[in-house]
Amino acid sequence: MNKYEKENYRTFVPMNSTKKALFIVFMLLLNMHIKAQVNNDSCVHLHEIVVTGLTGGSHLNHIPSPVSVISANELQRLAATNIIDAISKHPGISQITTGGGISKPVIRGLGYNRILTVNEGIRQEGQQWGDEHGLEVDGDAVHSVEIIKGPASLMYGSDAMAGVIILHDAPIAPINTIRGNLSGGYQTNSHLWQYSANIAGNQDGFVWDWRWSQKHSDAYKNPRNGTVDNSQFAEQALNGMLGFNKQWGYSHLKMSYFHLRPGIVEAGGEEEEETGEEESPFQQIHHYKVVLDQMFRLGEGQLKTLVGYQQNRRQEFEEPTECGLDFKLHTLNYDVRYVTPEWNGWTGNFGVNGMWQQSRNRGDEYLIPAYHLFDIGVFTTFNKDFHERLHINGGVRIDIRRLHSHALYEEDALRFESFTRSFTGFSMSTGIIYNITPTFDIRANIARGFRAPNLSELGSNGEHEGTLRYEIGNKDLKAEGSWQFDWGLDYSSEPFSAKLALFANRISNFIFMEKNGLVVEDKDAFSYRQHDARLLGFEATFIVHPVSNLHLENSFSYVDAQQINADRDNRYLPFTPAPRWLSTLHYDILCGNKAFSNLFAEIEMDCNMRQNHVCTVNNTESETPSYTLWNISAGTDIYGKNGKLLTLNLTAQNIFDRAYVNHLNRLKEGGIYNMGRNIVMKVAVPIGF
Repeated sequence: MNKYEKENYRTFVPMNSTKKALFIVFMLLLNMHIKAQVNNDSCVHLHEIVVTGLTGGSHLNHIPSPVSVISANELQRLAATNIIDAISKHPGISQITTGGGISKPVIRGLGYNRILTVNEGIRQEGQQWGDEHGLEVDGDAVHSVEIIKGPASLMYGSDAMAGVIILHDAPIAPINTIRGNLSGGYQTNSHLWQYSANIAGNQDGFVWDWRWSQKHSDAYKNPRNGTVDNSQFAEQALNGMLGFNKQWGYSHLKMSYFHLRPGIVEAGGEEEEETGEEESPFQQIHHYKVVLDQMFRLGEGQLKTLVGYQQNRRQEFEEPTECGLDFKLHTLNYDVRYVTPEWNGWTGNFGVNGMWQQSRNRGDEYLIPAYHLFDIGVFTTFNKDFHERLHINGGVRIDIRRLHSHALYEEDALRFESFTRSFTGFSMSTGIIYNITPTFDIRANIARGFRAPNLSELGSNGEHEGTLRYEIGNKDLKAEGSWQFDWGLDYSSEPFSAKLALFANRISNFIFMEKNGLVVEDKDAFSYRQHDARLLGFEATFIVHPVSNLHLENSFSYVDAQQINADRDNRYLPFTPAPRWLSTLHYDILCGNKAFSNLFAEIEMDCNMRQNHVCTVNNTESETPSYTLWNISAGTDIYGKNGKLLTLNLTAQNIFDRAYVNHLNRLKEGGIYNMGRNIVMKVAVPIGF
């Protein structure tokens, strides 16, 4: 037994009063009989959802590759500190966390630069190579989320090897209307306060949408560490859109500003008196973005153009006025594509896109060199429907990336050498889905992905304060290439729904970091290396409705990630999520009182199993024991005489205050546990004019 197992070990004890109460509530819900029509559950009607991330627009049951959609209603109910935290319970999705406010997405065991996030129509570029570099996006501004699993997306090029997370904006307001929304939330564990205000309108095709959001969180607590010192954070965001919607198409100018100030949690986690004040060390992140998104109708086809500029400023402060690392990244994105009209069942699109980047070091400490980057990709995709049951789609893409690293001398010693690397990649995808019946589908897809190494992997040479390690790059790294096969079954009906998705992914020249056994500047040194790898796994979901309005949903996710022909202690890839079983009992309560609508109660079991498939060479990572969390939630829409007054959601997370550590908790090697019991309240008030 390791230290986590000893501290979490539980002998069997009689059920206490809290557990008895929960059990009684469960039995009452199970036996309640309400004579009403079955509520239209979104899980049963997934075939009606339209997605736009692969080939420009298709119904979900026409797409062979694995795609998931998280609706606006689902996001509203979820209790989370950021948008990645909100979607991390979806099958096949995990998150690498640093403290209470920073989350990085993981899709089927792959993360970092292997996942591409699209926000406001362009790829989000915020130096996502870092462990503790979160996503600079206001979660309140996200209307819905589309997740493409695997290298099936041909529209985004390098860095989409693991998949794409597309964050969709809210739909444009109906013509000649003005609408608004006020929302807020509070979390008891870290005293997190959250506010957001939105107003949008459409006056004869002149459209606008503005939102201001703010968060402030103290340090979080858990039963093992008490208050986790320096885990507090503060966040502010402003999002705006102005434009025109006309018969010829549309033109939208989008602007956003995001500011995050998180503390940097260091090893120890000793319990201290909570002050709510910012302490050192900490980060300052500023992200600015401007995007011009346009679409022009050309006969039955469409020409789409997009150009965007992003500036990311990331600073690390060891003292309140002493800035160490200071990165300033400029990114220019461009995208031009033509969507063809339908012809004899065929549709498609072709285009060109890419980006230009410039990164500069402005601080007194250094981790990665300054660099220039330019890439361009050309792609084409297609869809074909046969007899309304058989659907195929696919396409090809070619990418070229050129990267130049600048030399740096520090006290007459060469810190970074100058070098230039060029990478060329080929991507493709093809798949087939057959709708056996209106409720039963079978699908298969094969895809090739490509990823060029980033500057951190190629040229890093310095202490990374946020990760408590010294990182050493390798300028001779090759580009990664992958082949992934997906096979799935989907069945949907009112009493029962099920989904099964199997995948096998073989990656050549897989890049990863491991301890090299050296100590540099009092920090463990980590080096980047390459080896061929393979990932196997599946996601399974089934939903049953045993009685009217009662929904029992179970999902299971598993991934096994290994190096091919590697030594035993170096066999498994680091940061592979543990097998996970998520079970949710959801009850839609129908009552005669017209003041309440969409009233529900829910209990959830989140079981994360033991992860003993770890990279043990030089103690790179340790095993993580299993744990089970219990969560309960309830919510409703409240109506008055003139319509909806507000939406209220309450959630109690980790209700038994279990001390646990998630395998993807980046602080676990320092003895820092995850958050303890947390009660979350969310309120949203719609405003109409």
